[in-house]
Amino acid sequence: MPVSTPNSERSFKLGDYNPQEYTAEYKLLYLQGLVADGSYNAITEFLAKQSEYEIANLLESFPTQDRLLIWARVAETIKGRVLAELEVDTRQPLMENISSTEISVLTQDLDAQDISEILDTVTETVRTSVMATLDEDIRLQVNKLDTYMDWEVGSYMDPDIIQVHDDITLGQVQTWLRGNIDLLDDQSQELLVVDKSQQLIGLLSLVDLIKHEQNALVSSYIDNAITINDRLDIQDAAAIFRSEDIRFAPVINSHGELVGQLNGEDIMEIIQDDVDSTMRNLAGVSQDDELFAPILTSAKSRSIWLGINLCTALLAAIVIGQFEAVLAKVVALAILMPVVASMGGIAGSQTLTVVIRGMAMGQIGGSNRLWLFNKELWVGAINGIIWAIIMAIIAQMWFHDSKISAVIGCAIAINMTAANVSGISIPLMLKRMNIDPALSASVILTTVTDIVGFMSFLGLASVLLL
Repeated sequence: MPVSTPNSERSFKLGDYNPQEYTAEYKLLYLQGLVADGSYNAITEFLAKQSEYEIANLLESFPTQDRLLIWARVAETIKGRVLAELEVDTRQPLMENISSTEISVLTQDLDAQDISEILDTVTETVRTSVMATLDEDIRLQVNKLDTYMDWEVGSYMDPDIIQVHDDITLGQVQTWLRGNIDLLDDQSQELLVVDKSQQLIGLLSLVDLIKHEQNALVSSYIDNAITINDRLDIQDAAAIFRSEDIRFAPVINSHGELVGQLNGEDIMEIIQDDVDSTMRNLAGVSQDDELFAPILTSAKSRSIWLGINLCTALLAAIVIGQFEAVLAKVVALAILMPVVASMGGIAGSQTLTVVIRGMAMGQIGGSNRLWLFNKELWVGAINGIIWAIIMAIIAQMWFHDSKISAVIGCAIAINMTAANVSGISIPLMLKRMNIDPALSASVILTTVTDIVGFMSFLGLASVLLL
């Protein structure tokens, strides 16, 4: 069945399909057409040409009912890897009717990280049954991962590591690697070196392994390694990866023993999740509010922050109510009042976004906080004065009243300055209180800019106009 995209007159059929040519949106539109047409064989053929990452992304782009239909057409050989790539809310409905025996089959060729991810979704009974079927090494690795909290590096590390001892020769290492050709992949460039007590010593590069005398000891060519503690917060580990520009790091425990390694692809996933979390929190959307979640689920998850926002809006309304007399006498104030709140809100949001990004990148701390505070104070004051003058001129041309022009100009200058200061002060204060700034800073900022804006505007109006 031909499927046309809204951005192009071109249509394509499965026989013409080239996975390298089309974007994720093309693939989504193509699969939507197949689902709508009930072309089940074509769906199977189409999915067979996609990677586990692409299938996972496609599944997350459909409502639950269509997901189940598509999932039934995914090849059994790849279902386990697809499950490991899915978000928990998407994975759970797909696994509701899968027995422990089927899960054991799906996970038999997966690594410990993927198995641990999948088993987090099932009941304890199913988990126990599946764990009993795993190879001993994999089972030990899965159990090791499960000893860590969700936010700790250990829960994200790869426990299946390639390590060599420092007291053997380079030739022995090469012989061992040739006898275990599956150990290295295309990304491998260093081997982890440990001593007899499993203490991490450093790294051995594959270049040194090849180019030096083969009877030389590994200990002669050890490079220093940037290590990550297994109990470190994963967000702090991501900051280390960014600042040090590394692609992987050995993970050690509190005794200096090597327990795994943290890979760049895992960190990229963490960074992406963090970006997604920050965007949701800034908008007051729950982490559980998945794009294609049921209507009632999404409505419930969003209602909490809507209620909080209503309370803050009522605070602003109470402030306005205190100046009922001046509003009743000067209609122009009611017309101009939203301008003050809007300008302050935008100025504060700009600062808040930059500050929260800087905090996420680990760039704000110590003495630079005072420097940033002073900077935002002056930025707010300068922009406030500039736009206050512009708005005062507009008000003068509109209402021909110099007092009203002075009121709106002064109020904008005050509110924009206060908004910039609040934009940096609020997230820093919340962080000190161990509250995620992205989660509640925007609500507090809106309250501050509304109240300061209305009080300054109406307060000045009361003094100058009554």
